[in-house]
Amino acid sequence: MNIVKIKYFIHLVEKERTGSAKVAAEKVGVSERMIFNYVNILKIQLNAPINYNREKQSFVFSEEGQLLWKWIKEN
Repeated sequence: MNIVKIKYFIHLVEKERTGSAKVAAEKVGVSERMIFNYVNILKIQLNAPINYNREKQSFVFSEEGQLLWKWIKEN
């Protein structure tokens, strides 16, 4: 799994600009199946409230919050 691609997918979700799974796959440069894998990882492993919004035609986070992806050094 390419972390850069999943981070780009998350960016598109945050901006509500993924399009359908097929369109998201084209934007990210992965298969449609991989987009569904990303969604499952976000839902199951990271407990993110992600779903597909037909009105917006995009995957979206349905609650306020954020994913943190950087190392924070302890003092």
